[in-house]
Amino acid sequence: MKKEIASLYPDQGCLFCGEKNPVGLKLKFYLDEETEEVSTEYLPSKPFGGLGNILHGGIQTGLFDEIMGWTAHNLTGEMGVTSELKVRFLKPVYLGKRVKVYCRLTSRSGPEVHLEARIETPDGTVCSVATGTYYLLPQARFRQLIYGQE
Repeated sequence: MKKEIASLYPDQGCLFCGEKNPVGLKLKFYLDEETEEVSTEYLPSKPFGGLGNILHGGIQTGLFDEIMGWTAHNLTGEMGVTSELKVRFLKPVYLGKRVKVYCRLTSRSGPEVHLEARIETPDGTVCSVATGTYYLLPQARFRQLIYGQE
């Protein structure tokens, strides 16, 4: 069963998930409790295009970074920061064509988690894939880094 994941960011200004960002993607994330996979859907639009009618690779990379952060937190209960992110672009992601983004945690070793993600079309065609390593931080350290709070 999929359930929507509540946002942890009170200012809601994030480019990818912030509801109050006027130029943002306003993504909502869902956790499938059976598969332990986090997902979101996105309809690529003109402001985020690269060449022609294709979604910019930087936006695809950002989608991966965002979903991996949400996955790390929701499957470990701890906040993570990106240590490494590798992306492979396999097929174009076209503007105006809805895509789904999926992510799963593959392993944990100490304070690091390893994740795999993919962007695919509704018919299951995989357009790009990514692997990432995220470093998990204690809540106090996360607040200090992100919000400047002690």
